[in-house]
Amino acid sequence: MNSSKNAKKKKDKNLPWWVELLFVQIGLPDNLLIKILKTKKKSKEIIKNEKKSLLTILFVIGVLTYIYPVIRHAKNKLDCEAIAKNYIIKNKDILLINDKELKMLSTNFCYGGEEIYEIENLKN
Repeated sequence: MNSSKNAKKKKDKNLPWWVELLFVQIGLPDNLLIKILKTKKKSKEIIKNEKKSLLTILFVIGVLTYIYPVIRHAKNKLDCEAIAKNYIIKNKDILLINDKELKMLSTNFCYGGEEIYEIENLKN
């Protein structure tokens, strides 16, 4: 009697929504369902056995994702300063300007300053 009750419970159990949608309504092949269920089982085992290393990997990815905008901003700033420095050297008469002043002018130019335009006014 117990085995017939267990069989009824298994038959009455509803299918997950994704199985119902993909394999009953749409009609995908059953061997695909078998592969999906095997992969799901294997992934649960891997997660259970490799929890520490997975958490470490997720932590490293999270840290890199958090820090990336800062790194990108610094790179863009350095690129802008190099371009501005080359622009100043090519287009302005800078015989009297040392390297620190040139770096200050290029940084100022990158942040929207107008110090570069003052160079010409000082000569006149």
